[in-house]
Amino acid sequence: MTEPTVSVGILTAEKISFDLYGDFSSFGFKNTFNGRYTARLEDEIIVIEAEKETYKVTGEISFSPNDFRSESFLIREVVIGVKFHWEQKEDQRFAGVLKLVKEGDKITVVNVLPVESYLTSVISSEMSATSSLQLLKAHSIISRSWLLAQIEKVKENAPGTKHASTFQTEDELIKWYDKEDHTLFDVCADDHCQRYQGMTKAYTDAVKEAIEETRGIVLTYNDKICDTRFSKSCGGISEAFENVWEPVKHPYLSQVVDYKYDPENLKVDFSDEESADKWIRSNPPSFCNTHDHKVLSQVLLKYDQKTTDFYRWKVEYTQEEISKLIKEKSGIDFGDIVDLIPVERGYSARLIKLKIVGTKKTLTIGKELEIRRVLSPSHLYSSAFVVDKEDLKDGIPAKFILTGAGWGHGVGLCQIGAAVMGEMGYSFDEILLHYFKGAKLKKIY
Repeated sequence: MTEPTVSVGILTAEKISFDLYGDFSSFGFKNTFNGRYTARLEDEIIVIEAEKETYKVTGEISFSPNDFRSESFLIREVVIGVKFHWEQKEDQRFAGVLKLVKEGDKITVVNVLPVESYLTSVISSEMSATSSLQLLKAHSIISRSWLLAQIEKVKENAPGTKHASTFQTEDELIKWYDKEDHTLFDVCADDHCQRYQGMTKAYTDAVKEAIEETRGIVLTYNDKICDTRFSKSCGGISEAFENVWEPVKHPYLSQVVDYKYDPENLKVDFSDEESADKWIRSNPPSFCNTHDHKVLSQVLLKYDQKTTDFYRWKVEYTQEEISKLIKEKSGIDFGDIVDLIPVERGYSARLIKLKIVGTKKTLTIGKELEIRRVLSPSHLYSSAFVVDKEDLKDGIPAKFILTGAGWGHGVGLCQIGAAVMGEMGYSFDEILLHYFKGAKLKKIY
């Protein structure tokens, strides 16, 4: 197998401004292209304008660099952090092929480039330059595996398949969210897929070394590339895939105790609520149980480093705050919130189902992301939490205290745990085989 290419969706807008640095060619045109251009739609036609020339094409056009290593292109005002609190626009520079595709009444920018070049940017965007080489190698392999697994999944599915579902009855609302198969490209450039910012991120020698030394290596299970997931902090035990996304078991994405040995004096069967309560309120040793700034800075962006209480955390709401929040986020008026009752937990103590009891409405919600979404202005750190109620008056609490564990969905690799393992001297393969049980490393090109 030769190194595959990947197509990445960068931006969709009514008008695209871009610069070509070097000489680019385009099928159907004898001249080469360089300099500053704008692209817009006019009567279903893509109109590309330079200072002195205008070009018109139907459907799509690609600009290919004559020399991949020395030539690049700039896209102006790319939106990053889509739907996050830090959403902003920035100019971004890319290597490879620039493709402009008509999509409805807008134009979509797609970057086509070799997988290893794509990964160099992804790892530089996801990880800090201070990361250990072993962590960078481990992340290179899971990012490569995830990407190639998604491309394989798209080939198997019908175009535009949505990996999300809603199950609703009078008493229950269960939602899970996953990547939607894109029709014009393999993956998007934002956090929804993997964060990719082209050549905008400064590549470090360590990142280049990690990519080069793991070139073509993926994780496999039963000879199929693994759908390698990761989150910030598992909270001491990782979660199973089927408890977060579609109800399909992946043996390599199952419960893993994030340490050298099982926790002492703590049961890890969280179908028993008493065991879950004791686990979440305790502070057991774990690879991801750290406050070491050097380690945390490898994984957390600057604005994430303000909080180091993520292994075990606490959130408090007044009755007014929580009833207003749940109404806004769910679209349902529960009245005053009487109780939040655990219905079902996963292997990491994360709630899969939670019953919200109000004076006007009672409803069970799930899965974990829906629970986190409804109980926070943005997202709760995780759905692994227990609830305390205070100052009851006529059975209605004046305050709710949520005590929780971990950050994110907890499936697959625990980034903070992996960073700690790297600092402790574990090799990249030991890190990967710790989190992905039964998986194997395989060089496929």
